[in-house]
Amino acid sequence: MIKSLELKNIALVENANIDFSLGLNVLSGETGAGKSVVIDAINFALGAKADKSMIRFGATECSVTAVFDLTDCPEARSVLESFGTEADDELIVYRKFTADAKGFIRVNGEPYTVAMLKKVTSLLVDVHGQSDHYSLLKPLEQLKVLDRFCDSGIITLKNEISTIIKQLKEVDEIISGFGGNESERAIRADVLKFQINEIKSAELKEGEEEELLVKRKKIQNAEKLKEAFSGVKSSLDGEECALDLVNEAIRSLSPILSVDDKYYSLSERLKSVVAELSDVSDTVEDYFSDFDFDENEADEVEDRIDKIKVLKKKYGFSVDEIFKFLENAENEYEKLVNFDAEFEKISLEKEKLLDRLNDVYKKLSALRRKGAEDFCLKVRKELLELGMKNSQFEIGFGDLSRITDLPYPQNGNDEIEFLFSANLGEPVKPLSKIISGGEMSRFMLAVKAIISEYQEIGTYIFDEIDVGLGGNTGWIVSEKFAKIAKNTQVIAISHLPQICAAADVSIMISKNEINGKTFSSIARLDDSKRLTEIVRLIGGEDSKTAEKLAVEMVDRARKFKANI
Repeated sequence: MIKSLELKNIALVENANIDFSLGLNVLSGETGAGKSVVIDAINFALGAKADKSMIRFGATECSVTAVFDLTDCPEARSVLESFGTEADDELIVYRKFTADAKGFIRVNGEPYTVAMLKKVTSLLVDVHGQSDHYSLLKPLEQLKVLDRFCDSGIITLKNEISTIIKQLKEVDEIISGFGGNESERAIRADVLKFQINEIKSAELKEGEEEELLVKRKKIQNAEKLKEAFSGVKSSLDGEECALDLVNEAIRSLSPILSVDDKYYSLSERLKSVVAELSDVSDTVEDYFSDFDFDENEADEVEDRIDKIKVLKKKYGFSVDEIFKFLENAENEYEKLVNFDAEFEKISLEKEKLLDRLNDVYKKLSALRRKGAEDFCLKVRKELLELGMKNSQFEIGFGDLSRITDLPYPQNGNDEIEFLFSANLGEPVKPLSKIISGGEMSRFMLAVKAIISEYQEIGTYIFDEIDVGLGGNTGWIVSEKFAKIAKNTQVIAISHLPQICAAADVSIMISKNEINGKTFSSIARLDDSKRLTEIVRLIGGEDSKTAEKLAVEMVDRARKFKANI
């Protein structure tokens, strides 16, 4: 439920704090005092589109802080945790909007987007006003209402539908991978065959390009290499070479080897040097064969490097990527060549999935049709209590058609429409074509009274849905509000004294002029001031009769609530 609301520079409200409670919270006040501003502020906190017209004239920004109690909201807690937000028993939403159209949202201190905010708040509050009557005239919205009534069974089937649709889309993607018509597939197969042959005929090898680049560098530096290694060879075993000098050192040590073991050890080390120098000399000799290139070999190396470069440009940035391209091309070519068999196999798989999908659609429709009977009975009972004794209500279902291709309806393939008649002997017709404004208010309240038992929304908000109602019907509406408020917080803007009399919390919005400026103020009324407001709504200000009637109305409402 909503615990409190703080408004700053919203329309005519400069600064206001409202504390709400469980039960029925009724907002009243003179026309134009700013009652709708409170609902606009709540909608803003819930994620509604921001508008610069919300900002109080002369201010540069406006803001709303809404505090929610999450004690009985496990689903909302789960969503918050999925966003990485700590989910305590309290949720604080702060939203600001500036004159230069910049927005700012914090949820429990964490930055949020509008989409994230809506995902959380949609589980907490259900707002319904006069404009929402029109949404209930749309078949899609009517289907949503019916599904809420049918509840858990519908959710299970919709989850199954989601799984099947995901599998169908994967199969459709495979089918689209086969290409278009026969001519297009033939062209694609020819392209693939050319690409496969081009890569295979190149006979690429892993590491070949690196070896070629090294060889090309040797060819380009052949003379330098020969000169360098000739010098090395000469230094090792030419005239007065290193080998001769080291051997001479060994001979110089030979007469004293027996004097001390360490002289012998030194001689052995010199012999190791001779062996190593000899090995280096042989290696250098072998290297000379690496520099024996002719012009044809150099051209072959360049041609091969160019060939690999062309293949890389066409099929990948490396030889490894070219091999991957080849593998994919061969697989696709194989499918195209064996198209008929593969297509028949995947088409059969799709047909089985479509059979499953349509079977679940039938189960979903059967569940809705069964639920619709009970729903219609309950709506007719509610309408009877609301003074519409001759009204009839039915839900019309269209024939189910088999779904064979995209789009695959996530909500099933039912087409429904609410059918209504307000007068005895008149046939039911589509709700959108025959219901009046006053009838629509009562019909909507009847629906809300029913589905409030089947959803976990903690707060219902009603924005002047009682327009056009009065007298005994006003009492019936107030009693409906009281029944809903037994288990769900209700916030209602109303001009009916009967509804104000039933309020658990009364909130007054008034308009004042101070120093040439207009302000709206919001105040929670005590019992005495609530009676004064009921008298005003009755239209009997300064009338003892009206004051007595107001007391009687409060007493009647109190007794009714005590017996719910």
